[in-house]
Amino acid sequence: MRFSDLPERVREVRERIDAAVVRGGHGQCVTVVAVTKTHGPDAAEAAWEAGLPDVGENRVQEALEKMDAVRAAVRWHLIGHLQRNKAKYVTRFALVHSIDSARVADAVNEVGCGSGRPIDVLLQANVVGEATKGGFALAMLQAEGERIHALTGLRVRGVMAMAPLDADESTLRRVFAGAREAAATLRGCGHEATALSMGMSNDFEIAVEEGATLVRLGTILFGARPA
Repeated sequence: MRFSDLPERVREVRERIDAAVVRGGHGQCVTVVAVTKTHGPDAAEAAWEAGLPDVGENRVQEALEKMDAVRAAVRWHLIGHLQRNKAKYVTRFALVHSIDSARVADAVNEVGCGSGRPIDVLLQANVVGEATKGGFALAMLQAEGERIHALTGLRVRGVMAMAPLDADESTLRRVFAGAREAAATLRGCGHEATALSMGMSNDFEIAVEEGATLVRLGTILFGARPA
């Protein structure tokens, strides 16, 4: 089988996560989101069979195609940038990690209001001001958190953050600690904001030490992505 070693990989990842929770001292529960980008629907099925019911996709269209092909009752997460013209599909996701601007938040709010239930989302924090990434600067979050609190079509569950590629440990910790600060700011605005989506295959242990409650793992579970 293509993913026959996935259960063993999952066991090893969970052991590393548990050890990182102890080192970090936050005592949080950590959910692994299995990132199946560019893999076929069989990756999502394999994740389910290996005990990972949460599956993440970067692109809406790719996710929709897999949703129609996967029989397992996985919880789909949108972890990549959401184009406003694709906001109508957010009702099909358990959690949207990447609300990276006020305009995207408003588009999702409109869909939530129209569907009769709020959409669960995370606000993306751009902690170190990377020009190539979207998201809210920490200085913007107070005002945006207060503005979004008045919207009834979405529910802010927490914060998502991505560290720069090839970041050193001090930068990683700065980014992840900044996401923690962002979540605290949102809680001060009245949001639940207890979820922290941060950490990928190359840095998830540091993210967990800094308080991550969701880690987005692809390569470490499924191997290199198909070309």
